[in-house]
Amino acid sequence: MELADRDCIPCRGGVPPMELDRARELLAELDRGWALNEAGHLERQYGFGNFVEAMDFANRVTEIAEAENHHPDLHIAWARCVVEIWTHKIQGLTESDFFFAAKADRVFREDFSRS
Repeated sequence: MELADRDCIPCRGGVPPMELDRARELLAELDRGWALNEAGHLERQYGFGNFVEAMDFANRVTEIAEAENHHPDLHIAWARCVVEIWTHKIQGLTESDFFFAAKADRVFREDFSRS
């Protein structure tokens, strides 16, 4: 089963963030472009042809966030959208963060990439 096919599981807190080694393993399963930023969050910048496409992508990611009850930070500018993901309740990463990242990748690949 691909990461994008897995459901995000709401975190209730009280669990430790994912170990760095496990995060690196899961990072290798995502599309290129994802990295762990200085805060230890997952982050990827997606590129588009214009501002409208970037907003359309952000709106699609918003739909996923609502359906999964897992909400990333979105940073939108002309021709780009940065998606930053972490589990706020534990201030770190869980497997669900990687599931969400894979879902964003799938939307980008299927609806926005210019292969």
